[in-house]
Amino acid sequence: MVKYFLGHSLLRSSWDQVFAAFWQRYPNPYSTHVLTEDIVHREVTPDQKLLSRRLLTKTNKMPRWAQRLFPANAAHSVYILEDSIVDPQNQTMTTFTWNINHARLMVVEERCVHCVNSDNSSWTEIHREAWVSSSLLGVSRAVQEFGLAQFKSNVTKSMKGFEYILAKLQGEAPSKTLVETAKEAKEKAKETALAATEKAKDLASKAATKKQQQQQQQQFV
Repeated sequence: MVKYFLGHSLLRSSWDQVFAAFWQRYPNPYSTHVLTEDIVHREVTPDQKLLSRRLLTKTNKMPRWAQRLFPANAAHSVYILEDSIVDPQNQTMTTFTWNINHARLMVVEERCVHCVNSDNSSWTEIHREAWVSSSLLGVSRAVQEFGLAQFKSNVTKSMKGFEYILAKLQGEAPSKTLVETAKEAKEKAKETALAATEKAKDLASKAATKKQQQQQQQQFV
């Protein structure tokens, strides 16, 4: 079973501006979970498309119930590969990201297409798809629910960070102070994560109860 996410975002900036900001997103006040970024490959194809691969390191904060599934010496950082294809002629930028460690616990794959908005050529729209999967027996559903909620929370922070960098590059002042906006984003992310944790704990508890019942039934056979 795989959890699927489909979303759409709008940036009130031109595609050229978004393309330039994309490579300068980190650091920003909403990306404190992003620790490092490194370009490991880049090339221009004969048809003038830019291909890039980056390695990102992000923090991996987990709820207590999920920490019990990890070895004590497991890394708390997540390594993420990001492949991108930039087509300047058609003004599209497509990115693919996925985690390369902790894959047994959970794999999050994302595909984003940045293109010119069909209603306003001065704006850019982002079509986003994501797939969350887990191979842990008995608790995979709980892990997927938590992973999907965490992904949605990160999307909110990502868009806030994108808007912050765009405003900075264009010499514009944010409509709200940085502290106010960051506080709102943090509170919203906290609410989403709390709801996800409660749901995941409930699913994990049900899975444990079911497993215990099955063991008891086997004892009486």
